[in-house]
Amino acid sequence: MEVNGFGPQGFPELKNDTFLRAAWGEDTDYTPVWCMRQAGRYLPEFREARATQDFFSTCRSPEACCELTLQALGMEVTMVPGKGPSFPEPLREERDLERLRDPATVASELAYVFQAITLTRQRLAGRVPLIGFAGAPWTLMTYMIEGGSSSTMAQAKRWLYQRPKASHQLLRILTDALVPYLVGQVVAGAQALQLFESHAGHLGPQLFSKFALPYIREVAKRVKARLQEAGLAPVPMIVFAKDGHFALEELAQAGYEVVGLDWTVTPEKARERVGKSVTLQGNLDPCALYASEEEIGRLVQQMLDDFGPQRYIANLGHGLYPDMEPEHVGAFVDAVHKYSRALRQK
Repeated sequence: MEVNGFGPQGFPELKNDTFLRAAWGEDTDYTPVWCMRQAGRYLPEFREARATQDFFSTCRSPEACCELTLQALGMEVTMVPGKGPSFPEPLREERDLERLRDPATVASELAYVFQAITLTRQRLAGRVPLIGFAGAPWTLMTYMIEGGSSSTMAQAKRWLYQRPKASHQLLRILTDALVPYLVGQVVAGAQALQLFESHAGHLGPQLFSKFALPYIREVAKRVKARLQEAGLAPVPMIVFAKDGHFALEELAQAGYEVVGLDWTVTPEKARERVGKSVTLQGNLDPCALYASEEEIGRLVQQMLDDFGPQRYIANLGHGLYPDMEPEHVGAFVDAVHKYSRALRQK
């Protein structure tokens, strides 16, 4: 029930629910579109601001959610200029798990994140829905063991092969931390949730099914149950496993309403593999935004033709890069709206 333009939780009434309806699999008048990476990753004014401020006090990108979660578990995080987040004391031995905080305390440690979500939801004034984010357990584990980014994830994978029991213990700790973190985001105002498994491609089918997929499933199951127990309305959940094309069928049955695709996946084949039970999201090559605005329009038209008009959310196949022109991002969004309306009139 809406009262004077405000919803049941005291938030402004949502005026544009196209994204949410597409996520739930309902028909829409046009294809909704959004891009991963917040402004701090590519808008010049935010990059300039961040040069003089601490990273964690400025706009956060989805990846930063990984660092937030791990900070709350007691991992020290530092920002290395030009490199990004770094963990000075990564996990090296099984006994290092003992220095992690109780995952039950994560939600209270991240109270300031929930306050920021509530403030953002208020300031959006119902113009668009607010999406909450978190890194999946395996992706979080790689940060904790590698100490930052890695091209091979060899140290993290060494744990999987040499310390499988300890690996599962760590993945359970991370799952236990993620569930209240995601539920807390919904309580604070998030209207959809995306779990991203950025490092799925480093695993391959067997390791993924053993060390990533069970926890991806558990996150969805437990978040939905907790929301129901709290008397909160369900929110659509998105899973995005970068380079996880080998597990599309399993991801489509993992308890998420939306499956995100990177740009290495053919839309028609993806739809054949997952069926019509989930909404697909993606998957323009982010580097396509370096093209002319006219070429972006042509590429968007082809993408929309390939995905079809319904059960689809347009997005890039990964995130925006820092040097991308905001005007070209605008051209991408405008083209999706224009061509998706035309597609429905055919």
